[in-house]
Order: sequence, then C-alpha cells, then structure tokens
Amino acid sequence: MWAAMNKLILISVALALTGCATARTLDAAKPGAPVVYAGTRLNLYALQGGCCAADRFGAEAPSYPGLDLPGSALLDTLLLPLSLLTAAGVGVRATGGL
Repeated sequence: MWAAMNKLILISVALALTGCATARTLDAAKPGAPVVYAGTRLNLYALQGGCCAADRFGAEAPSYPGLDLPGSALLDTLLLPLSLLTAAGVGVRATGGL
C-alpha cells in the first residue's frame, strides 16, 4: 500500500513540475491557436519533435510531454464542451488557465 502511495506522490510531483499543457494553452489565448484538445495536441506535437510550439500554440511544451499527456487528455476531455463552444464562435471563452 505504501509503495503505491509513494508512486502516486512521485507521479503527482512530476506532473506538477512539468506543467500542464492544457493550462498553458488556455492561459496563452493565442489567436488562431487550436482550442479543442489543445493541451493534448501540444504534447503530441512535442513528442513528434515539433520545433515551434510557442508559435503554433502560444505556449511552450512541457519538459516531459509523455508524462503530461494522460493528465492533459483527461483535462481536455473535461473541458471539451467549453472548447467546442469557443471553437464554434459562441460567446464562451475558455481562457484563464487553472
């Protein structure tokens, strides 16, 4: 039990230190940047060796995008209704970060 708890704490600390790509992209609010699954897309872009994340997404990729990917995918899924409304141009803005 303690080993599982220690692993969970270690993973949580690692995620906190790398930064959440979803929060970074929402906080950037770059015009023309992807909104739907933006954090997940930023992580995948970094994993594929993308060179200019700040130009494309308005935010730098996390240091360890493979580690951040599951958390960003979960948060992007939870925020999907807001991001779809924003992408459709409805008066909801999904910005501000966490």
